[in-house]
Amino acid sequence: MLTITNLCKTYAEKKKQKAPALDDVNLSIGSGMFGLLGPNGAGKSSLMRTIATLQKPDTGTIEFAGENIIKHPEFMRKQLGYLPQDYGVYPGVSAFELLDYLAKLKGITDRKQRNAQIDKLLAQVNLTQHRNNAVSRFSGGMKQRFGIAQALLGEPKMLIVDEPTAGLDPEERNRFHNLLVEISRDKVVLLSTHIVEDVSHLCPNMAILAAGKIVKEGSPAQLIKQVQGKIWQIKTSKSNLEDVVPQANVISQRLFAGEATVHVYSESQPSPDFHRVTPDLEDAYFAALHCHAFESQLNK
Repeated sequence: MLTITNLCKTYAEKKKQKAPALDDVNLSIGSGMFGLLGPNGAGKSSLMRTIATLQKPDTGTIEFAGENIIKHPEFMRKQLGYLPQDYGVYPGVSAFELLDYLAKLKGITDRKQRNAQIDKLLAQVNLTQHRNNAVSRFSGGMKQRFGIAQALLGEPKMLIVDEPTAGLDPEERNRFHNLLVEISRDKVVLLSTHIVEDVSHLCPNMAILAAGKIVKEGSPAQLIKQVQGKIWQIKTSKSNLEDVVPQANVISQRLFAGEATVHVYSESQPSPDFHRVTPDLEDAYFAALHCHAFESQLNK
């Protein structure tokens, strides 16, 4: 169990503006996949870095398996596998050689144990046939699968993956989804992303982060239920879009073949031109961001 209590973090360059990167974050996360969903700049990477003990919070506590990891970061580092949003590799070094090197850094000193674990991980991420190929020449999807393999070295109890499917093609994304589901059966897996589809497909529980705050938390089904009956749609030409937008609380709009599909969050029908639609997680997500932004403006 990962328990985050009253976590706050403000970076030095932002202190004059008093805009915290993390603002009183509270979460309890058990085994399985947990989705942390939010737009770019919401504070997701700041939270991941703090959980990974790469930086200290200003205030608050984080406990994992009953241990305060702010006071005892080495405990967490022994339990953690981390796939950051961006990571570099040494040019010309094969997948096996790089995993062997990283395994030594993680303290796996026995050669037979290292080899057995590396062989198992390469098979798990479907890279056995590429074990002697340079990781620097891998495709984007292969690099992400390699990233999972290196994160799983040492058999960690918790895995953090930060924006893992950004830039992957649909086939590779599906393969990566299946891999994450398999891994999450006996671990805490924290998935940080701005891609709603990833959370919808993978995570039984989730939270929405905006401007450093947790604005919604629960299962995808619970969050969708909260906006049931409150999402309205209208289709209009692009030229009429500006006439439609001021009418109500627009949460999303899409263009297809010159026609705009606009979704609005409202307790009642904005106008006779709108019709109620069955919401999905994307509607719940955009509604949560819209309501948070509106409340923030009121409090200024």
